[in-house]
Amino acid sequence: MDWHSSLMCLRKIKRRISSYQPDAIVSVHPAMQNVPLLATQQLSAAAGKHIPFFTVVTDLGSGHCTWFQKNVDKMYLASGRLLKLAKRRGRTPIENIVMTGLPIRHDFALQAEQLGDRTTAAGKEYQKEMRRELGLDPDKPMVMLMGGGEGVGSLATIVDEMYSSFSKQGLDVTICVVCGRNEKLKKSLEDRDWVAVLQAEHKPKRRHRILRFFGRRHQSRKIQESLDRAASHDGEEMTSRPGNVEVVGLGFVTRMAEYMVAADLLVSKAGPGTIAEAAAVGLPVMLTNFLPGQEAGNVDYVIENGFGDFNSDPAVIATEVACWLKDADLMDTMSRAARGVGHPHAAADIVIDIGSVTHTWKTLNGEGVPAK
Repeated sequence: MDWHSSLMCLRKIKRRISSYQPDAIVSVHPAMQNVPLLATQQLSAAAGKHIPFFTVVTDLGSGHCTWFQKNVDKMYLASGRLLKLAKRRGRTPIENIVMTGLPIRHDFALQAEQLGDRTTAAGKEYQKEMRRELGLDPDKPMVMLMGGGEGVGSLATIVDEMYSSFSKQGLDVTICVVCGRNEKLKKSLEDRDWVAVLQAEHKPKRRHRILRFFGRRHQSRKIQESLDRAASHDGEEMTSRPGNVEVVGLGFVTRMAEYMVAADLLVSKAGPGTIAEAAAVGLPVMLTNFLPGQEAGNVDYVIENGFGDFNSDPAVIATEVACWLKDADLMDTMSRAARGVGHPHAAADIVIDIGSVTHTWKTLNGEGVPAK
């Protein structure tokens, strides 16, 4: 693939890079590694100075082989899983690799500092303050549901299952559904007959019912113990007092960091950015879907680090999420595990390091850059 892209694209990409007269190159896409690096090396030789080339790998649990090149000045990685790939696939020297975490928006760094550890009294109080600010009930747990590329049917079904499960088990919960620009989904949630949803029959698919009891064991002992307790009471529902469940449909959210702070649990597809954002603020996650190959490793990353699980069956998702919400000790354990792998300042760390290396090279290139 590298040979073919070099043959077809090198001249045009080299000409485009040269038109900017860059002091440094930062690449954030796997298909833009080999050819831009070759072009930069040729431009460096022609100009008689070194133009540093940096790779910021924007994957979390798995990465395409084209990400990893041997001769980059620095490569910034988000996880130990990617470190193994970089050393094996690209033979990138360890001294050129920097472990930083996945770069995310600065809002998450600000909120992570304000929140601290959400399992502490101070963290819980800040979470309540954020709910008040967002117009949510401060005393009710909040589950945030994000669909990404999933269709209306998938998201809507998960909401229905969670509403039914929470209500029948006596859980008071706010469900915030991030609809983005999907006005059809937002309107359907506003018009939904929740009494009919509650009366409908909700059962997991047969294959997933079997896997619940005879499938893989979760790598987190605490999560598995909680699932086992839920399985032992399968079919038992609290009908004496139905839960007070509120569903809030959100449009395009510009305050995602604040909503993740306000949430107790995130239900989402396995996008690397979303997982990194959740970890930055210590938020447990239930993953519902992933892109084969590209995002499969993200599921493993969450499970191996003990701050969430994966299931694609809406009824099982709802049952397991309800199980977590009833287990405060488990929720605190998952939150601390998430925070332990979170890197809210990754973007700033990467920028500072790139700036430092670039400044050094400009000085060595004799460009008269003053010391700072």
